[in-house]
Amino acid sequence: MATGSELRELDSGSLEERLAETKEELFNLRFQDATGQLDNYKRLRALRKDVARIKTEMRARELREAEESEG
Repeated sequence: MATGSELRELDSGSLEERLAETKEELFNLRFQDATGQLDNYKRLRALRKDVARIKTEMRARELREAEESEG
């Protein structure tokens, strides 16, 4: 599980890579759930939260860059 402080330390490329990896793992777990092979349902929720944290950090960076270019 990624924390906000860990995500802030990553550069944009690493953040996008982490997002892709997390989404892929989430897809695989959803597939396991659909076929009845999933054992750890808590992992689904944790991954969804990780995706949200990563997207939040990416959006915050985007807004900071836009603000810096305006001012």
